[in-house]
Amino acid sequence: MRRIYDTDVTVKFFHNDAPAKASAPLLEEAGINLFNFGVQHTLTDMKTWTNNRIALMGNIPPRDVLAEGTPEDVRRAVAEMLGALEDKSRIIVSCGGGMPPKVPTANIEAMISAVEELTK
Repeated sequence: MRRIYDTDVTVKFFHNDAPAKASAPLLEEAGINLFNFGVQHTLTDMKTWTNNRIALMGNIPPRDVLAEGTPEDVRRAVAEMLGALEDKSRIIVSCGGGMPPKVPTANIEAMISAVEELTK
């Protein structure tokens, strides 16, 4: 991993949907500075395991909330996720793992508006 991420670029992004508790503390040493992970872990746990030194993308459940939920489900998930964080630095609100197909536009808009409202 170090060899892969040993390049002269600003953003060194890594995506992994698998459980990441064991690998999270090693991300910085590997040269990774942005991590998009699955829904198995919370942002709070991931901040702890990475010593809050890696920017994190997540962690709205992609299928069950973003694709199949209502706009209110999405707003609630964003509020719960951000409300659990003491430190909201180094966070990019996104779905955990990646955007699934056929997500309703209303749900994407609900996620964006919830983030805007809750991070003012």
